[in-house]
Amino acid sequence: MTAIPESIERETGARPEAAVIWLHGLGADGHDFEPLVPMLGLPARPALRFVFPHAPLRPVTINMGMRMRAWYDVVSLGGDREDAAGIRASQALLEALIAREKTRGIEARRVVLAGFSQGGAIALQTGLRHPERLAGILALSTWLPLAGTLEAERHVINRDLPIFMAHGTHDEMISLDRAAQSRARLEALGYAPEWHEYPMGHAVCPEEVAAIGAWLAKVL
Repeated sequence: MTAIPESIERETGARPEAAVIWLHGLGADGHDFEPLVPMLGLPARPALRFVFPHAPLRPVTINMGMRMRAWYDVVSLGGDREDAAGIRASQALLEALIAREKTRGIEARRVVLAGFSQGGAIALQTGLRHPERLAGILALSTWLPLAGTLEAERHVINRDLPIFMAHGTHDEMISLDRAAQSRARLEALGYAPEWHEYPMGHAVCPEEVAAIGAWLAKVL
């Protein structure tokens, strides 16, 4: 049985009716996106539970093997060599978090998987393969991992899942071209991601936060 990762939680009201599980990027932790919750401009109802898990500590190759919070190892910035075992292990962690929300009364169809950079990659990896209908995927400044296996592994129940993708035009860590290639791959498989570009680097900007809030209000 996969252990549930330690997490930070924020609820927008009593008795949450939906959940957003939001994964941070490389070297950050669950506190990274917690301050965004009150900035999203969400309506009072339904109340939402935001879950911000901490990634495991592990050596990261591109950072000279230093141990840090990471959802998987990164061998090169270009993504030509993927840590498939690490990606699938974090997929299992996210599946465990979805299962916990179900025990707390929130069905999978009321769960959004969200993430930034590495975290967004795990959100896409997990959400498109999940065997229950979800509410949507929020993928920020990220890419599609293990793209070559998606067609065989994806689940039909989420074939038209709402997907929000956003990227900075000056992203110095993950190029806009790489993100656009991921978007094209999704479209080739029949998905219809909602695409946003912002004049920023590997970050989040106020205009993006407003768009995220509007999208969450729509899908939840």
